[in-house]
Amino acid sequence: MTDHLQPENWPAWATESVEIVEANPMWGSQAQEEIRQLRDLLQQLNIHKFEHIGSTSIPGLPAKPIIDLMGEVQSWEDMELIADQLNPVGWNYVPPELDGREYRRFWVRVKDGKRAVHLHLMRQGEDRWDRQIQFRDVLRQRPDLVEAYSALKVKLADENKDDREAYTAAKTEFILQVLDEGI
Repeated sequence: MTDHLQPENWPAWATESVEIVEANPMWGSQAQEEIRQLRDLLQQLNIHKFEHIGSTSIPGLPAKPIIDLMGEVQSWEDMELIADQLNPVGWNYVPPELDGREYRRFWVRVKDGKRAVHLHLMRQGEDRWDRQIQFRDVLRQRPDLVEAYSALKVKLADENKDDREAYTAAKTEFILQVLDEGI
């Protein structure tokens, strides 16, 4: 592993603790504004399809105050061109070897030294694209699941405050139940 990949050299936002806040009714409009900006920045690269996903896309659900967006790309070949557009406006690319998720290319927009927006770029036909939308849409229709997921997220954030990966992994069982069993 090279020196620049060592955690002590990472920016503060890369290791910030898990913080769940009350749902913010402005998250939806903030996401739409971010999508508008991304469309403007990336239109010449033929990237037009974006979705607001994750907990901030579900009204009434407490969440980490980070807007999650998905964008569809044709291939991974354009990452350098995408970086030319996104880096100057506060986006940071997390290379796949650090992200550990081959199905996406991950970008983090930092504001005031903290994560503000995540952009999950995926290729056309990626199963996880549909699953993200399915999970969001089921929760938007089921207040009982929003309540259950909210309680789980608060508990897991408390248990995994300093381990974002463990927090994310611990939510997997609930997410898979919603997707696979349609509870």
